Amino acid sequence: MTPSVRIVGTGLIGTSLGIALSRAGYAVSLADPSPTAVALARDLGAGEVTGPGTPEPKVVVVAAPPDVAGAVVALELASWPRAVVTDVASVKVAVLDDVRARGGDVTRYVGSHPMAGRERSGAVAARGDLFDGRAWVVVPHAESSADAVETVQELARAAGGTVSTMDPEAHDAAVAAVSHVPQVAASLVASRLRDLGDPAVALSGTGIRDVTRIAASDPQLWTQILSGNATAVRHVLADLRDELDEVVTALTRLSEGDAVGAREVLARVVAHGNAGHARIPGKHGAAPTAYGVVVVLVPDRPGELARLLHDVGDAGVNLEDLHLEHGLGQPFGLAEISVLPAVVERLGEELRARGWRLHG
Repeated sequence: MTPSVRIVGTGLIGTSLGIALSRAGYAVSLADPSPTAVALARDLGAGEVTGPGTPEPKVVVVAAPPDVAGAVVALELASWPRAVVTDVASVKVAVLDDVRARGGDVTRYVGSHPMAGRERSGAVAARGDLFDGRAWVVVPHAESSADAVETVQELARAAGGTVSTMDPEAHDAAVAAVSHVPQVAASLVASRLRDLGDPAVALSGTGIRDVTRIAASDPQLWTQILSGNATAVRHVLADLRDELDEVVTALTRLSEGDAVGAREVLARVVAHGNAGHARIPGKHGAAPTAYGVVVVLVPDRPGELARLLHDVGDAGVNLEDLHLEHGLGQPFGLAEISVLPAVVERLGEELRARGWRLHG
């Protein structure tokens, strides 16, 4: 029997999920308060728009903003008395509390959170491969039925996600540290650029770009996320503030000539950052891997980057990661090619033989 799913909300996540599940053989029906949004999702291949008399789905996915997700989950539970209902909001305790407060049958509700997204929003940014290989956290609670949990896990795997399980409190504490506080930090650092003079901003390099990449996120959505996970985010930020105060104190002492012990604080902060960074999962979620980097000067002309990538492949080297930096006022960019350490020297030799200039 073809599994059926109803997706409520046809923005980036809902539409991408509809495309992925349709390709996986699910019968997908779509709903959204906006007729234009749901019609666009249909035209993009996310599923069908169905009306009254639609058969009850096996599972309902609520892809609504965090501040209304609980209300929509409760409504769907009441509308479909045999369906399993999940949501994909990035906060879980607040949604569960709201569903309970509204009298929803929480035995059929299992929260979930695909750790995937893009800087762009809306159905037009949707991709059927958005969840491929990405962590998808299934978040059951004490009253979730085993069948409901299994149904949501199956759906997440069908969409391409790598499934793990957490309880709501553990989930919210985890995403506060790995997602929500990084957003706040990126926004705060980027906000320092607002009143900086143009000559100073023109010096921006990879450091500021890397740190602020996510600072272009949607303010309305992130206000909802941070509000919904306020307690967990506050705890992480309070710890971060305490360490930042130590740094400020150390820098103050250095600037006033009282340097004893101050450099130890600075060194410790950076060393602890090294240790934390080393724990971030590597490619395909595997254990962290230290890659070697080959930096190549790429002329700013059409086809040059494609030629470089072809030459890397032609050399028999697997590219693990790629980062581009544009040269300040220069007609070239720097391509940082990450590869396994054992092939760094060979790749450098191969690229030089093909006429590429290496940096460093």
